Order: sequence, then C-alpha cells, then structure tokens
Amino acid sequence: MKNDHGLREHLLYLLKGDGAHLEFDAAVKDIPANIRAQRPSGAAHSPWEVLEHLRITQRDVLDSIRNPNHASPDFPAGYWPGAPAPPDSKAWSASADAFRADLGALVGMAADGSTDLLAPLPQGDGQTILRKLLMLADHNSYHVGQLVLLRRLLGAWQ
Repeated sequence: MKNDHGLREHLLYLLKGDGAHLEFDAAVKDIPANIRAQRPSGAAHSPWEVLEHLRITQRDVLDSIRNPNHASPDFPAGYWPGAPAPPDSKAWSASADAFRADLGALVGMAADGSTDLLAPLPQGDGQTILRKLLMLADHNSYHVGQLVLLRRLLGAWQ
C-alpha cells in the first residue's frame, strides 16, 4: 500500500486505546481480587469473564492472521471462560499479561511497513489484516468499557 503511514498511525492510535478509548491497563489496574468473580445484579459477566473474553478473542485474531490453518474456538462458548471466577490467584495476572503481549504483537504487525494491511488473508472471505485489526480494536474498546462499568457497579472505580 503506497504512502500508508497515516493509516497505520490511525490504526495504532485506535489499537492502543488512545483518545476516546480507555487504555486496557487503566481498566484493569488495581481491580481488587475479591470482586473479580462477582457478577453485579443484572450483569451477564464478572470482571474475570470479561478479561478472559478479551484475551481469548484477541489471541484468536492474532493466530488467525499468523496461521492460515488456524481453527477458531466454537462461537460463542469458546470465547468465554467456563466460570465467573479465576481458577487460581495467578490467573488474573497471567491473563492480563497475555493480553498485553498479544496486543504488542498486533501493534508491532500494524506498525511494520512491510505488513500489507489490505492483502486478502488466505483463509478466505476477503478478510484483510486491516479489517481484523479494526474489528478487534472495536471489540476491545467495547469490553474495556464493560470492565469499567462492572467496576463502577461493584464499587471499585474512582
């Protein structure tokens, strides 16, 4: 893509959560362990479920770009954890760290001028890296906002 620097900058801005989109780290910072498994009244998910959903979905997108033979999880069940609570005390940090690492890989891919953002991906349906990254940025933004709302409802947001 000729002279795509501006497009890449806008894409990176969106992926990183700048501007109108809260950054991931701001949403997960200091979430108390005692609320990570709680579903507020009327809410379908706990903070843990939303965090894991973010991680699973983002990993699926990354793997689908890297590997033309990648098989996505079953939809929708495969994109959500099986329980509202983390399985152990280390799972929360491990999930957040994995999300950050995968986001870093996607940001690196988007920033790399040799990545053809508009080339059709081999696994079909005319999808491109740009399309997948825009969808993911939208998805992440939605669920990061959901984490903030859950925190507010659980009394853990400033």
